[in-house]
Amino acid sequence: MDQQKYEKLLNIKTQGAQKEFYRSIHYHRYEPTSYHVFETLFQEFNIYENDNLIDFGCGKGRLNFYANHFFNVNAKGIEMNSFYIYECNHNKKSYFEKHNNKESKIEFFNTHAEKYKVEKDDNIFYFFNPFSVQIFSKVLKNILKSYEKFPRKITLLLYYPSDDYIYYLENDSPFTLDKEVCIYPEYKKNHREKVSIYTFG
Repeated sequence: MDQQKYEKLLNIKTQGAQKEFYRSIHYHRYEPTSYHVFETLFQEFNIYENDNLIDFGCGKGRLNFYANHFFNVNAKGIEMNSFYIYECNHNKKSYFEKHNNKESKIEFFNTHAEKYKVEKDDNIFYFFNPFSVQIFSKVLKNILKSYEKFPRKITLLLYYPSDDYIYYLENDSPFTLDKEVCIYPEYKKNHREKVSIYTFG
């Protein structure tokens, strides 16, 4: 299914990359993950209704709506840009106008990723290189602090993973690589076109 058909199905508008962005070496511009990536990932990675999915740098909320619609999961989006939070909430209103769930399982938080308080049920974390490895390390420390209080299996989903992220995970964290989901046909030309899945606990 192409981008437009998904947008129509979900009744949201999330296309287009960010033209202006926060001027910092630590935070990267918004670019939505392709629906094709979601299709490929969730054919090989199982996600369940009682999971809590957190998208760091959620932009306009595409993953949140996709995961909630197809898997009925709790989906949270963390986004520091107030304009994109506005877009998220507008999309949320449109989404629930068409998909009239009795209870909203989608939330958006207008905050920096490293300031988000990881909750005890948060267990799946998605990253599409939203910020520098310095911020990434702070986010992981918050996740691990939550794990210490509430032990559970933690899963990290890294789409188009940067070398810095991988190096940090392999050398300075307890996470181990569980699986790599290659995104074809793009992977044939660019070996970063994959989702690296790391787990702990």
